Amino acid sequence: MLDFEQAESRDPSKIGLTRRHLMSIALTTGALGSAGLPPGALAQENSAVTTSALPKLLPGFQQKRLKTSGAEINAVVKGEGPPLLLLHGHPQTLACWHKIAPKLAERFTVVLTDLRGYGDSSKPEGGKDSIAYSKREMARDQVEVMHALGFDRFQAVGHDRGGRVLHRLMLDHPDTVSKAVLLDIAPTATMYAKVNKEFATKYMWWFFLIQPAPLPETLIGNNLEFYLQTHISKQNKTPGAIDPIALEEYRRCYTRETLHAVCEDYRAAAGIDLIHDEADSDKSIGCPLLVLSGGKGVVGTSYDVLGTWRAKAKDVQGGSLPCGHYLPEEAPELLFEKINSFLT
Repeated sequence: MLDFEQAESRDPSKIGLTRRHLMSIALTTGALGSAGLPPGALAQENSAVTTSALPKLLPGFQQKRLKTSGAEINAVVKGEGPPLLLLHGHPQTLACWHKIAPKLAERFTVVLTDLRGYGDSSKPEGGKDSIAYSKREMARDQVEVMHALGFDRFQAVGHDRGGRVLHRLMLDHPDTVSKAVLLDIAPTATMYAKVNKEFATKYMWWFFLIQPAPLPETLIGNNLEFYLQTHISKQNKTPGAIDPIALEEYRRCYTRETLHAVCEDYRAAAGIDLIHDEADSDKSIGCPLLVLSGGKGVVGTSYDVLGTWRAKAKDVQGGSLPCGHYLPEEAPELLFEKINSFLT
């Protein structure tokens, strides 16, 4: 266990001011090429990023590594109030909560985890039909983590992939979640059932990452930096919202091993997860839901997000925030107010 407040601070010279500046330029312009950088410039700079930025982003949080029945999950914990689990999305890590988690920890016992396959959590082999990355298995990880920390019942917030894990968690473990917040997602089965050209163009990774290995792993793996930057830039609608130090952390964790796990996650979503969803199509989520979307994002402008969840749950409220996909980083103050009010 590591107390981040006691962790040795990083030498600023190791952070790489030039690298951070270049990364900010890339985010602002929306693509690496438009930043005017020579080929491989960021790849060279980022090759030295090996130290976690979590102590700086989440001071005072205690780091834990918890073994589940199928993985080892990296988690950080802070606070003494009611338990609150926060689940991140792709291509990020638990670091995406750094703008709101410290404030939430003043009222809750906040548990941030890296999903299996992401961040510093383990990356098991996917197996037949990518079963190890089914949302059922990923949800089981989170229930077992919370049980290991002494929490049999808790509240939870899930963004993007984390929201899909939370959806399955509420179906498979209905007695564990008392209230839930879903950020910028419509149900997976609903989104696949209503695909059109516009959605397929804007969310191309939903269709590219599911291709059989090693096609996407090989092509994306030839320039991980470009893919990571482009993916984030494409969905971020608030210039400057992504902290360069947080971006360093995402890049540190976005390795070739992570990329394969990500592809397995998406393959499961387009396969085994749909089978599980169909089998549970008559089940309704019992706990109250707060559903928030980015009003400038693809999901928020393509779907009646509240309507899609009201078809899946008994008690749904919510709306949209004036931002893109990354609500925890683009609109942290508004998001904190919404979450805090709903959960308390």
